[in-house]
Amino acid sequence: MKSIVFLEHYHGELEKGGLGVLSKAASLGDAVGAVLGPGAREAAARAGAFGASSVYVCEDDALASPLPQPRVDALAALVEEAGAENVLFAASVLASDVAAGLAARLDAGLNWDLTDLVASNGDLVGKRPALGDTVLVDVGWKSSPRLALFRSGAVDPLESTAEGSGSADVQELNPGFSDFSTLATLVEQTQEESSGPSIEDADVIVAGGRGLGTPEAFSLLEELAGALGGAVGATRAVVDAGWYPYATQVGQTGKTVSPRLYVACGISGAIQHKVGMQGSGTIVAINKDGNAPIFDFCDLGVVGDLHQIVPKLTELVRGRA
Repeated sequence: MKSIVFLEHYHGELEKGGLGVLSKAASLGDAVGAVLGPGAREAAARAGAFGASSVYVCEDDALASPLPQPRVDALAALVEEAGAENVLFAASVLASDVAAGLAARLDAGLNWDLTDLVASNGDLVGKRPALGDTVLVDVGWKSSPRLALFRSGAVDPLESTAEGSGSADVQELNPGFSDFSTLATLVEQTQEESSGPSIEDADVIVAGGRGLGTPEAFSLLEELAGALGGAVGATRAVVDAGWYPYATQVGQTGKTVSPRLYVACGISGAIQHKVGMQGSGTIVAINKDGNAPIFDFCDLGVVGDLHQIVPKLTELVRGRA
C-alpha cells in the first residue's frame, strides 16, 4: 500500500506534524514524501529517517508562495506518477486547503480530523472523534485514492535509529501548472514574532484561562514558560476576549497538543479544552476552585491562588537551572 504524505517545510526544516503522519504512513506500507516550494531539496533529506522510501521535490517558481492551487497541481501529478492509493496530510491552514482542492480535482473522498489510521483486511480505516470527542468512530472510503487529514498533534514522529536507516531516494517532480492555478498572487505575508517554540512543537506548555483575571496576568505564565523552556497556551474564552493570540488556543476549536508537561493555570477543564490537551504526558492544574472539573483528570492538582503560586514556581525552577 503506497501513501503520499504532504510535507510542509519552513526555514529548511520539515514540520513536525507532517513527519508524524509520515511515520504513520510508513507503518502501513510504502511511504512517499512530497516537499514542494523553495528549499524543498534541502529539507527533503531528513524525511528518510521518519520512514520515507522516496521523496519527490519541486522548487518551481509557481510554488514560491504558500498558495494551495499550485500544490494541488503538483500532488495530482504525483498521484498519477507514483500510483499512490492514499494521500495523507497533517492539519494546517495550507494543508487543509490543499487537501480539499485535491479531493475536488481527483473526485476523491476526504476524511478529516483523524487521530489514527489502521489497516484492516487490505483496506484503510480512519479513527475520528465524535460527540465532543467522547467517542471514536470508524470512517472509510468508497474508492481510491483515499485522502486523509490528521488532527494536529494526533500522531508523533518516530525517527529510526537503526543502522543504515534514514536514507530516501530524492526525485525531481516536474508537474504542469494550470493557468487558473497561478492567477492568484500573494501580496503580503506577515508572521508574528515569537521568542519560544510554538505550542505544537513545545515539550512544555503553560496555559491560562479566565481564572487569570486579567490579560496582564499572562506575563506570569510567560515567565514560567520561559524558565521551563516551553510555550504559553490559552483557552478559547481568553482568546475570544482578546487576552492572548488565537495561535495559542488549545482545545476543540483550537489546536491539539501533546507536550510532556502541561501546566493549566486558572483553567476549569471544560470538555472543549480537555480534548485539545488530554494527550499530554503529565498534567498539572493550579486553580483556586477545588471543584473544577480539571482536577478529575489532571496528574497533579494544586488548589490555591495562581498569582501567588506561579511566581514561586518560576523562582524555584530558575533556582534549579
